[in-house]
Amino acid sequence: MTVRKILVVGAGNMGAGIAQLCAQQGFEVVLSDVSLDFCTRAKSRIESGLVKRVAQGKMAESEKDSILSRISLAGDLNPARQCDFIIESVLEQIEIKRKVFAQLDELAPPEVIFATNTTSLPVSEIAAATARPQRVVQMHFFNPPTIMKLVEIMPGAKTAPETIKAAEQMAKLLGKDPVVCKNEAPAGIVSRVLGQLLNEATWLADSGVADPADIDKAMKLGANHPMGPFELLDLIGLDVHRAKMQTLADSLKDGRYNHPRIIDKMIEEGRLGKKVGKGFYDYE
Repeated sequence: MTVRKILVVGAGNMGAGIAQLCAQQGFEVVLSDVSLDFCTRAKSRIESGLVKRVAQGKMAESEKDSILSRISLAGDLNPARQCDFIIESVLEQIEIKRKVFAQLDELAPPEVIFATNTTSLPVSEIAAATARPQRVVQMHFFNPPTIMKLVEIMPGAKTAPETIKAAEQMAKLLGKDPVVCKNEAPAGIVSRVLGQLLNEATWLADSGVADPADIDKAMKLGANHPMGPFELLDLIGLDVHRAKMQTLADSLKDGRYNHPRIIDKMIEEGRLGKKVGKGFYDYE
């Protein structure tokens, strides 16, 4: 597999992080979204982060400029015609993803692989929106993509073995250490296990057993976790966590994935986490 240019669809935190990762590993990358303004703001965030690294002596000015020069922007999906590999990271809603994949299928050359960064939506259902389900695969990056070493790879029902191998190769080219799920299963490995841990922490807080800060402290000091569950929820985004839990609860018919009322209440109050400056903790 020869990959020179990668299209990343979705200019949110994850999409921007994946685009930066690709550029840092020497690939030409196009960051696309429904609005060019979304992409411009995402690239500004990338640049701000790189400027800080230069100021800290962790990166040369020339390296920063080189990375940024490899990231181009688009307000549509037309660059799919010229890209060799496509990674989708749009909103975690099945109909949006299916619409994006159907459009990509019309534009991209038939040999191009489509990877979805979904955490909990069924790969097969996304792939069914295309005429190439054998070339659709899940590549689940972890936040922040530029730092976290893991990429989870999962097939859909019709994903070809060669596509799985190509996704593994792509992950390694991006400096990651991939794991492969043998079969399609809701949320894969990490999200499935971690989701219940985060849920249990929020149930503890909701029932008044302990405050979030003490639960975080307990898990860091008692279980040697690098980050407490509420710090992690704020990083992931409470809305993202809730969507994942609702998908798991519905698909598995398992009450263990039901989230407590405190999550709904905080989302109603706009406390979505670090991305908006406030969640279980205040960041402003």
